[in-house]
Amino acid sequence: MFDFWALPHQLPPAGDWRTWVVMGGRGAGKTRAGAEWVRAMVEGARPASPGRARRVALVAQTIDQAREVMVFGDSGIMACCPPDRRPSWLAGRGVLRWPNGAEATIFSAHDPEALRGPQFDAIWADEVAKWRLAQEAWDMLMMGLRLGDSPRACVTTTPRGGAFLRGLLAQDSTVMTHAPTRANRANLAPGFVEAVEERYAGTHLGRQEIEGLLVEEAEGSLWPDRLIQLARTQIAPALDRIVVAVDPPVTGHAGSDACGIIVAGVQRRADGPPHFWVIEDATVQGASPNTWAKAAIAAFHRHGADRLVAEVNQGGALVESVLRQVDPNIPYRAVRATTGKAARAEPVSALYEQGRASHVAGLDLLEAQMALMTLQGFKGRGSPDRVDALVWAAHELILGPVAQPKIRSLF
Repeated sequence: MFDFWALPHQLPPAGDWRTWVVMGGRGAGKTRAGAEWVRAMVEGARPASPGRARRVALVAQTIDQAREVMVFGDSGIMACCPPDRRPSWLAGRGVLRWPNGAEATIFSAHDPEALRGPQFDAIWADEVAKWRLAQEAWDMLMMGLRLGDSPRACVTTTPRGGAFLRGLLAQDSTVMTHAPTRANRANLAPGFVEAVEERYAGTHLGRQEIEGLLVEEAEGSLWPDRLIQLARTQIAPALDRIVVAVDPPVTGHAGSDACGIIVAGVQRRADGPPHFWVIEDATVQGASPNTWAKAAIAAFHRHGADRLVAEVNQGGALVESVLRQVDPNIPYRAVRATTGKAARAEPVSALYEQGRASHVAGLDLLEAQMALMTLQGFKGRGSPDRVDALVWAAHELILGPVAQPKIRSLF
């Protein structure tokens, strides 16, 4: 049973979505996730029983790639199916036919016109980020996704910057799971992860192909890639003060915004101004208030922090109440925003411009959000929860009135 041992990013999220994007690094298990999703859609309780889908499109950049990777690959559909449920391959038609009569047809995204006419109740699209005619092919696929009670699409891809993938991820009907290459370490050749990380960690190619991140930089970014590259280092020195900054979500369920949790510190220097260090991103996604409070307080104790600060614009006194239910003695400060996110972020960006900020390794998701923050606002999808927490940490440690009992609305 795949659900029993699958990695979290290989399982479709709950909820009413139309497109599930599995985005990850090379070897992260994306193909296996797509193949198992197709099986779950077409197979019934018994080999001859109907499933939820009967007409499936398998789409890759070329017909050869669809056949060799999605159908016959090491993690493709044929390799995943047990003998009594294995479909027949009808080579002349490019069709897989299951014992229950369900069929999956391979298509090339290189020829969007060939997608006019067919209709489906499920689509598996592989490596869409490299499709040359991605938008045209996707539009045709969506026109044909019209059978059954709940037609759905699964997209498996290593990210590349581009308008199509950004637009797909921005749609309200799209959900995403993500994992870096190292998440699937147990199923990769010994030493592979270490070798590629040693060679490519911290580079643009590494963030894209190993971390599985959509590496893009918004026009007018407050944190262009050159600043983030300069800020990166391996380990932090001894720090004079450490805080945990929390940007709580408005709601607490699987579809909620993430709860941004950033651990940062300050290094006082006798020969210069203080230096800002970001040492952990402990952000949690879709968590209940009790869960994110436990995560924040665990980070506090893990790093021996001096204070926990949390934005209270949405939660008010409830935020402190939730935290104190977990740890009644936590040193806590409430902060309240009276200006926009960009206005608060701009002076923090200036620390990076001045060379007064550093990041330890492993902050890729935070850095990806930072690259999309501009003076006109956040250009990514959803809320920049990680960046918000980073900004509060910097104001608490360096930019804000630390000596006062509560941060006043001075920024």
